[in-house]
Amino acid sequence: MKWRKESALDLYNLVAAIFLLAAPWLFVQANPTAAIDLRISGAAIAIMSLAAIVAFSIWEEWINLVVGCWLIVSPWLLGFTHTRAMHFAIAAGAVVAFMALLELWLEYEKTHFRPGGAAGRRKAVGSAAGETEGCGSLSLSMTSSENRFALFRIML
Repeated sequence: MKWRKESALDLYNLVAAIFLLAAPWLFVQANPTAAIDLRISGAAIAIMSLAAIVAFSIWEEWINLVVGCWLIVSPWLLGFTHTRAMHFAIAAGAVVAFMALLELWLEYEKTHFRPGGAAGRRKAVGSAAGETEGCGSLSLSMTSSENRFALFRIML
């Protein structure tokens, strides 16, 4: 098992899942529908987070994103509005969805914008083919953050 920097986000999702699993005991007044929803959602997030920590695959983050969005809308769809469980489900869903989106974005950036990713391979192929730079073009030897800063300066 290789530890990735982004695995910390999966740990945060795992903590949120533990709170979701414990939520029915925290909210004694929660109706049975809310309790079942929080338990099932918490179990799904815990399983996907553990799977992402052990052997990462992008689909695990997509499932966490869907479950997080489900938690946000489930109080209205399942009818447990205006309760503490509703507010907890919305907050936990927002946290899980944010963490999943952040990890999806970091993975996308890693494969598309970093020198070792696909963009870096395209630059290497372009410079190996003997492409020349024009007056207004960016240097191919710049890093992705330098490219973004240079593009930002050009847009201003």
